[in-house]
Amino acid sequence: MNKLLSIWVTAAALSLSAVAPGAMAEDKPATAPAVEMKAPEAKAEAPAAPVAAKVAAPEAKADAAPAPAAPVPNKGDTAWMIVATLLVILMTIPGLALFYGGLVRSKNMLSVLMQTFAIFAMIVVLWSVYGYSLAFTGGSPFIGGFDKLMLKSITPDSIAATFSKGVVIPELIFVAFQSTFAAITAALIIGSFAERMKFSAVLIFAVLWFTFSYLPVAHMVWYWDGPDAIIDAATLETVTANAGWLWAKGALDFAGGTVVHINAAVAGLVGAYLVGKRVGYGREAMAPHSLTMTMIGASLLWVGWFGFNAGSNLEANGVAALAFVNTLLATAAATMSWLFGEWMAKGKPSMLGGASGAVAGLVAITPACGFVGPSGALIIGLLAGVICLWGVNGLKRLLGADDALDVFGVHGVGGILGALLTGVFAAPELGGTGVFDYVTNAVNPEYSISGQVWIQLQAVVTTVVWSAVVSVIAYKVVDILVGLRVSEDEEREGLDITSHGESAYHG
Repeated sequence: MNKLLSIWVTAAALSLSAVAPGAMAEDKPATAPAVEMKAPEAKAEAPAAPVAAKVAAPEAKADAAPAPAAPVPNKGDTAWMIVATLLVILMTIPGLALFYGGLVRSKNMLSVLMQTFAIFAMIVVLWSVYGYSLAFTGGSPFIGGFDKLMLKSITPDSIAATFSKGVVIPELIFVAFQSTFAAITAALIIGSFAERMKFSAVLIFAVLWFTFSYLPVAHMVWYWDGPDAIIDAATLETVTANAGWLWAKGALDFAGGTVVHINAAVAGLVGAYLVGKRVGYGREAMAPHSLTMTMIGASLLWVGWFGFNAGSNLEANGVAALAFVNTLLATAAATMSWLFGEWMAKGKPSMLGGASGAVAGLVAITPACGFVGPSGALIIGLLAGVICLWGVNGLKRLLGADDALDVFGVHGVGGILGALLTGVFAAPELGGTGVFDYVTNAVNPEYSISGQVWIQLQAVVTTVVWSAVVSVIAYKVVDILVGLRVSEDEEREGLDITSHGESAYHG
């Protein structure tokens, strides 16, 4: 009898040990990492052992468990980010250069190409020297530190966080990608004071503005420690305390509505006032000399913008696809909206209107592209077309500035519109993605449209004021150092010859 009882007790114990893994799996939360779910299977496959040994084994195993391996970049994400970076380079040179170049008079074509080309090269260099460190390292809510000057300590094995836990990309490609954003932002400004500013003044202003406006705004909007640093409410509080000022407030800017477009547009408008109007403005014809070039440039901008917007997701996944589709839809909608608005107002739709409408749509969807649904993108595009059409006509007359290539009318108005509407159409009930909660690893069920729009408005106002103040000071410094504009005789002859000794066209 005692022998039978002993056999029964042993069998029951073995049966309970076989059932335990299943019970443990059922007790785990749905968000538990996959690696934790595999642990019970490994235990179940272990060879039979006395009951006492089985009870002690988990403790010994836990004590000896190795630290989790550092995440490794996915080759698909890395390849996508390389392509996206190339696309943003395409946006600037040749896209923006040809778009702007076609809009000026033929005697200033090369000057615009040269300014765009030189600014791109210069900002990329400055980005590696100190720009990346000041924008994307911790320091204060308003600017980063000097830990990565000259890209110190960044190697091919260094990694940068994305927006998903456990997903990383090589830090070097993140550095390159962000350098193209800084470069095109500085280049956008030249459209406002085109055809009359000294080349030396353009370069010195670009350095000052990049250092004191672009870098702080980029840090305020985009810098945080990454999702892997957030485990619970306490770590979220720490990450928020270390983040950029506007990121901590909850501002949404997927690809640069505030950082790029509003920031550059305000600097351009200030420049249009301080540099002064072109000689003969309002009295002489100043029509674009080559709408063919402008159309080519706008097309390259549209193509490159997919890298700008979809690449800002930092991963090749469904959100990147959403940003891609939204960029396509909003741009197409804005093109048609501008064309029909112009058709109704002026009696004829123009090629310049089509190109301008496309850029307006690209600008407006930039802050929203990864947060809104396709229907939201269509509405943003339709509104951007007609509102930016007003921006380059009615608003321009009200402002009274000679914003030569309508930088503020398109990038300023479109950027502000897109930033505010991001707060509206990011709402899940309107097809948006909502705001992700990294503590629960799920979309936050609570979303207030009015609350988010208020946060977006704070980001817009902050960017406008910051860029305006920095720009005024920078232009004044440049004026003291080298003077802002060329002489009247040089301006009449054209900057191609007087500033660069070349002509775009011969014959």
